[in-house]
Amino acid sequence: MNQLKLFIELTRLNKPIGFMLLFWPCAWGLTIAYDFNSSLNTYFFYLTLFFLGSVFMRSAGCIVNDILDKEFDSKVFRTKNRPIASGNVTVKLAIIYSLVLCFLALLILLNFNFFTIILALGSMPLAFTYPLMKRFTYWPQLFLGITFNYGLILGWTSIHSEFNLAPLIFYLGAIFWTLGYDTIYGYQDIKDDEIIGLKSTSIKFKNKPYTFLFICYFVYLLSLLVSGYLLNFNKISLLIFILILIHMLYFQLKKLKIDNSINCLKIFKSNNILGLIVLIGLIIGKL
Repeated sequence: MNQLKLFIELTRLNKPIGFMLLFWPCAWGLTIAYDFNSSLNTYFFYLTLFFLGSVFMRSAGCIVNDILDKEFDSKVFRTKNRPIASGNVTVKLAIIYSLVLCFLALLILLNFNFFTIILALGSMPLAFTYPLMKRFTYWPQLFLGITFNYGLILGWTSIHSEFNLAPLIFYLGAIFWTLGYDTIYGYQDIKDDEIIGLKSTSIKFKNKPYTFLFICYFVYLLSLLVSGYLLNFNKISLLIFILILIHMLYFQLKKLKIDNSINCLKIFKSNNILGLIVLIGLIIGKL
C-alpha cells in the first residue's frame, strides 16, 4: 500500500487537473473534426482513448520531470516531499514506471490512423525535454503550451488525415491559454525559483502579470472566434459560448492575487471548468 501511495504521488494521479488540462485540447480537436450526423460510437471511443492517453502520458511526464528536477525540487518548499526528491522512490524504479506508462500510451496510440501515430511520436522529444527549459529560458510555459495542446491537432487528424487552417489557428490560441494558466501556477513558487535560479514567465512578467495574462487570454478567445467562423459554427450558440468564456477569464484576472499561493492554485484549477465549457460550446456550435 505504501508503494501504491508513492506511485500515485509520483504520477500525480491524486491531482487530476494535470491530465484533464492535457485531455481537453484532445477533446476539442476531435469535436471540431467530427461529423455529429453520423454514429456517435466512434466519437466516444476516440474520446475515451484520448482520455486514457492523457492520463498515461501526463503520468509519465511527471516522472520524467521529477527525475530531471530532483535537485531543484528538494530546495522548493512545495515540492521537497515529492517521492524522488525525498528519496522515497529511486531514479531506477521511476524510469521503469515511466517506460511502462509510455508503453501503455503506445497501445492507445496504435488505435488511431497512421498519420496521427506519426504526428504523436514526433512530439515525444519536446514532451520529455520540457522540464529542462526552465534552466535556459524565461519561456518554459511556451514549450509546455506547444506540448500540452498538441492533442488538439491529433484530435483533428484522428478524423481527417490532413491539416486544416481552423484547427491550426485554434491550436495557436490554446498555446496562449496554457501560457496564461501556467504563469498563474508558477506564481506559487516564484520566490524559491528566483533563489535557485530557475526561469519562467511568472518571473519575467512579475511586475505586469495582469497585462500579460490579458493578452494571453485575448489571443485565445480570438483564435476560438476565428476557428468557429471558419468551421461555420452556429453564430448564436458561439456568441453565448464566448460570453461565458469572457466571464470566466474576467473572473480569473479579477480574483487573481499573485502573492497568495492558495489563490493562485484555485484560479489555476478553475481552468478545468473552462475546458469543459469550451467543449460544450464546441458541441453546441456544430449542431
